[in-house]
Amino acid sequence: MSDAFIVLSHLSFSWPDDTPVFHDLSFTVGGGRTGLVAPNGSGKSTLLKLIAGELRPAAGTASVQGTAGYLPQSLPLSGDLTVAEVLEIAPVIRALDAIESGDTGEEHFATIGDDWDIEERTRAQLDRLGLGDIPLDRRLRTLSGGQAVSLGLAAQLLKRPDVLLLDEPTNNLDLDARHRLYTVLEEWHGCLLLVSHDRALLDRMDRITELDRGEVRSYGGNFTAYQNAVRAARETAEKNIRTAEQEVKREKREMRQARERAARRAGNAARNLNSAGLPKIFAGTMKRNAQESAGRSNETHAARVGEAKARLDEAERSLRDEQRIVLELPDTQVPAGRTVFLGEGMRVGFGERDLFAGPGADLVVRGPERIALTGPNGAGKSSLLRVISGELEPRAGQVKRAAGRIAHLSQRLDLLDPDRGVAENLAAFAPALPEPERLNLLARFLFRGSRVHLPVGALSGGERLRATLACVLCAEPAPQLLLLDEPTNNLDLVSVGQLESALNAYRGAFVVVSHDERFLAEIKVERWLRLSDGRLLETGAPTAERG
Repeated sequence: MSDAFIVLSHLSFSWPDDTPVFHDLSFTVGGGRTGLVAPNGSGKSTLLKLIAGELRPAAGTASVQGTAGYLPQSLPLSGDLTVAEVLEIAPVIRALDAIESGDTGEEHFATIGDDWDIEERTRAQLDRLGLGDIPLDRRLRTLSGGQAVSLGLAAQLLKRPDVLLLDEPTNNLDLDARHRLYTVLEEWHGCLLLVSHDRALLDRMDRITELDRGEVRSYGGNFTAYQNAVRAARETAEKNIRTAEQEVKREKREMRQARERAARRAGNAARNLNSAGLPKIFAGTMKRNAQESAGRSNETHAARVGEAKARLDEAERSLRDEQRIVLELPDTQVPAGRTVFLGEGMRVGFGERDLFAGPGADLVVRGPERIALTGPNGAGKSSLLRVISGELEPRAGQVKRAAGRIAHLSQRLDLLDPDRGVAENLAAFAPALPEPERLNLLARFLFRGSRVHLPVGALSGGERLRATLACVLCAEPAPQLLLLDEPTNNLDLVSVGQLESALNAYRGAFVVVSHDERFLAEIKVERWLRLSDGRLLETGAPTAERG
């Protein structure tokens, strides 16, 4: 198993409309755990599909030594399937049941093969992923999104593959499920290639492979080591740029000075020749020699300037285009202690089911608190955010809100008009802001030039988040309470960093639902709430979800 690896050789792939994704891409993945990182749209998921054989390259090859297990980002499964069918063990279990009932047909033994212990192995695998209490005849549609992802992983692990391909496996997982997955992958001894924006998971990798503008670079160590290496390379590139810029200036200055000296010498020589009364033919020869010497000197200096510019171009190419958001948001300031939301004795539910109620359903939010709302999937966290924002009224209890000063960024990011451009949406949120200031503001959110007029519906997930943040954080009046529901889902690592920068500039209160521990640490959460079993409790920073 330790010899398992993946080989990509001169691989090229384009979409049916001839949009290129990869061209002549070659690299090898050896045994151990490898994290693949790249911006959204770079083709990470496409690359996994090519390796798994679900897509065919236009040229080159993608080969796997041994057997491969592949968990896509979206599971193409019917809700009517049973757990046993998803795990692909239903035929084996039926064959075992038939033999146990006395039917010793040869076809049953052929179906079972070496899987006589399949039920024991299945139950053990499900236990490891927190699914031990789920019966094998349960329908997929009755499971949560996180349970379905864990079930899909169990199905791949039961195949005992040599190579495991995972595409965003922590999406939809609560914190406890994430930690179980971390443990399973830490114990994995084959070849793992993982696509993820979960930095805690990436920090458990043996190496990081970066896909950037069609090129692949591999870094030994985990994600933190990769970040340190990238940071050091950036600092070196910036230093080289400064050195190259000074070299270009020096060479240009020396070329200008050489020209000035040559012009002075030519002028002095002409005056001396005239006063010396030399024959015209001799004077002309001396003048031509002087001009040729000046020309050679000029060519030498021009060549040195060109070489210096080439070194500057090379240094600038090695510098990564780091898309950072740098903001000041003084209008979002909330005085310390001001109550922006008060809910007492809230009872919230759907149909006959109460999500939370009773004495554990009291909540006070004061400025400028930074609150993380945690809890298992299905506990009602998104519903609580809707109660706070006023989109959902509780069945009972009293609620007081900061009128017009609460902004809710749902998982759908549907606050903006998808048919309007980014600048037009911002104008609707901040009508009194002069257009030059709006454009300057959008530039700080990395929308420049013609991109400010792109319809919101045509933006990528990261771009739509930036557009929404620009409109919400700079609205008139500015929000005093910001509600965010799983804001890092489906964002690449660059976009997550941009979100962190924006939230760290925000001076109001916020409540954020997230299972991303690193993200919560970066935005400096100071208060932790847990919603579970119908109760809302104050907790410390969790290490894993319980219950």
